[in-house]
Amino acid sequence: MTAVPAAMRFDLPAPDATTQPFWDACREGTLLIKRCTDCGHAFYYPRPFCPRCWSERTEWEAANGTGTLYTYSVIEQNDLPPFDARVPYVAAMVQLAEGPRLMTNLVGVDFDAIRVDMAVTVEFRPISDEVTIPVFRPIGTSDAAGTVA
Repeated sequence: MTAVPAAMRFDLPAPDATTQPFWDACREGTLLIKRCTDCGHAFYYPRPFCPRCWSERTEWEAANGTGTLYTYSVIEQNDLPPFDARVPYVAAMVQLAEGPRLMTNLVGVDFDAIRVDMAVTVEFRPISDEVTIPVFRPIGTSDAAGTVA
């Protein structure tokens, strides 16, 4: 009998030597950003050089996990698995307290209650056995379901 291939996943990152510490920290419940030791600039996404001054002297830093909603979009249609099973969901850009912005999902909020500049906090959701992602929810809300919305 021939094995049936698993459905292609479009939501799984491909960690490499540069990003693996970030993904390992997410599995442990810590959000990491990078900071340049030359100019002090904090940045996200993880890369081996500073996007401001191009220095290769950068260090990992634990972010405090809070920020504000910079912008968002409610996604009501997506044909790519596994996103098709998640609609509707909120794609969001969050500005971290440390300065960097990151693409994420906003969870645990009624769509009509979403406001730009609302305070948000990180939580972590496993999406496979190997990968846990950071998602954000408005501060003061909780979700016992543990599903990416």
